[in-house]
Amino acid sequence: MAKDNSGSLKIHPWESKRRRVTYIFCVSGLCVLFYILGAWQNSTTPDLNQRSDLASKVECDNDFPRSTESLSSSSSSSSSSEGETLDFQAHHQLSFNDTLMVMEKFPPCALNFSEYTPCQDLTRCKKFARAMLAYRERHCPAKHELIRCLIPAPPKYKTPFKWPRSRDYAWYDNIPHRELSIEKAVQNWIQVEGDRFRFPGGGTMFPLGADVYIDDINALISLTDGDIRTAIDTGCGVASWGAYLLKRDIVTMSFAPRDTHEAQVQFALERGVPAMIGVMATQRLPYPARAFDMAHCSRCLIPWQDFDGLYLIEVDRVLRPGGYWILSGPPIRWKKYYVGWERTQEDLKQEQDSIEDVAKRLCWKKVIEKDDLAIWQKPINHAECIQNRRIYKTPHICKNDNADAAWYRKMEACITPLPEVSSSSEVAGGELQKWPQRAFAVPPRISRGTIPGLTVKKFEDDNTTWKERIEYYKRIIPPLSQGRYRNVMDMNAYLGGFAAALMDYPLWVMNVVPANSDHDTLGVIYERGFIGTYQDWCEAFSTYPRTYDLIHATAIFSIYQDRCDITYMLLEMDRLLRPEGTVIVRDTVDVLTKVQGIAERMRWKCKIMDHESGPFNPEKILFAVKTYWTAAPSTQQ
Repeated sequence: MAKDNSGSLKIHPWESKRRRVTYIFCVSGLCVLFYILGAWQNSTTPDLNQRSDLASKVECDNDFPRSTESLSSSSSSSSSSEGETLDFQAHHQLSFNDTLMVMEKFPPCALNFSEYTPCQDLTRCKKFARAMLAYRERHCPAKHELIRCLIPAPPKYKTPFKWPRSRDYAWYDNIPHRELSIEKAVQNWIQVEGDRFRFPGGGTMFPLGADVYIDDINALISLTDGDIRTAIDTGCGVASWGAYLLKRDIVTMSFAPRDTHEAQVQFALERGVPAMIGVMATQRLPYPARAFDMAHCSRCLIPWQDFDGLYLIEVDRVLRPGGYWILSGPPIRWKKYYVGWERTQEDLKQEQDSIEDVAKRLCWKKVIEKDDLAIWQKPINHAECIQNRRIYKTPHICKNDNADAAWYRKMEACITPLPEVSSSSEVAGGELQKWPQRAFAVPPRISRGTIPGLTVKKFEDDNTTWKERIEYYKRIIPPLSQGRYRNVMDMNAYLGGFAAALMDYPLWVMNVVPANSDHDTLGVIYERGFIGTYQDWCEAFSTYPRTYDLIHATAIFSIYQDRCDITYMLLEMDRLLRPEGTVIVRDTVDVLTKVQGIAERMRWKCKIMDHESGPFNPEKILFAVKTYWTAAPSTQQ
């Protein structure tokens, strides 16, 4: 018979349930309490201007003031206000002390690499055909030709003048080339004055200066009512036309080849004027269709009438409906200048007649020819042009063509079709608002749904996001709003929100859309009134070294890390960046850790920080400053 343990403790089921509920409630309350405390502790913005005991001093030459303390490297993500100092200021002549670096660093290249342009290398280009200037196009090094060294600045490199003074002056030591000052002395392109260059604003066809020349254009078509915002200058020289258009709120993409006019694009960028190395040859220009409100050629020596009008056809592709093409120099006003041009009247007349014929076949209307200027206008749609194909059999309208495709895409002798319209008065592709309202108006490519997945709400949300991000950046980098940066690049521009949020600052942004992007948004950026280009970041950019003050990159390494070695991407960024320039990279922490490890070997000072929304966002931000160092005078190889 079982024994009755009546004296033992018995726990009823309802009491056990009550204890479990109480336990769960207490644990949950403690979790919430500690979460709130943790979030409160990390809610303040780190003060990078606070002096750090870890910051190292960089010694200065006796001729220049001592630097403020530069940023010490950080090996992990920062989540507190105790960080190292980021020195975003420029200090001209700082010598680099190798003892600051612990890890093995990338060696400097020889001094003769100081102006190295990998995809426009003067030695490599000789291997390619000269027909149609194909050898002047992009010809990038093969993998085994890539270099793993840092492009040095010239021995006496100085921080460029601030805008707007930089429009008129540049340090001779930064671009030690007197060739243009001698070759173009009569035309007032550039003059040497002691330790600096002066840019009088002259040009081959505007010896009285670009300002006077632009006023002459303005007397023929309005440049001040906001209709014209984006322009392209083919064969730009030192970009004085684009430089003087800026005060009229017109931003110009100036381009010229790397040729016998040594360093002309480098001079333009040193002045703080947008420019790229480029050429009209066999490939499309790296810009989308309907991008520019105005195109310009001032004695650019492009054979517009040759190859069935191929180059005018390319200008037609990148001109927006209703856009203008301006031509000065040969053959315009040939009756006056034919002797000075050392050409016969018959030859020049035939050239102009041929250009006029190509323009008619493109359905352009000649607006006016007065003195040294001739201006044509592209139609606002192709309703009438399609009918004209019965008269003009060539060039025909392109079929099944991606009009925006422009990365290593051959030019075609056919007219890029404009979007269809419902009436002869409708602007093909949508009418744009006047500048500056255009910057934040919904671009037609989005409002019409021509880019899959992009909506009006996404566009508006992107603008809000970038407004918040720039406010955060300004707290981290005070010089951002103080004119410290002039030439800025966004390596993954998306909708151009970064550039739009900075439009009131004295800077310009080169908006880059990766050529392999899922969404081709460069056309949207141009519709907003900003400029940019396509680029594959596995290759070098078409510019000279030391041409950008600030480089911004959102998720660019996540995009490319499985396609190419990010080491070479960072070496390219170092080539583009001026000494004491700044880099901002947004990505996941694991990617940023890799980037930081490579960047610190390139003499950059880096710090990984939290997202502007707080520490719980998986995206982090790396801020970096390129240290000042130059080549020794005797390192040529």
